Amino acid sequence: MLATECAAKLSQWSFLHYEKLKNYDLSSIRVMNGRVERILFKETENGIVITIIELNETHYGNK
Repeated sequence: MLATECAAKLSQWSFLHYEKLKNYDLSSIRVMNGRVERILFKETENGIVITIIELNETHYGNK
């Protein structure tokens, strides 16, 4: 992750499952490969600001 010039280039690493969220000015990546939890963040001129709303295992329908 430190080797990327901008957050959008995180998509080069498939295990992160990087995606730009459509309805928010945020992006997300997986916390760990094989897990459903995600880190939400916003890229700014000064770096990345992380926003944690909730970490849980049920947001993709997993029970």
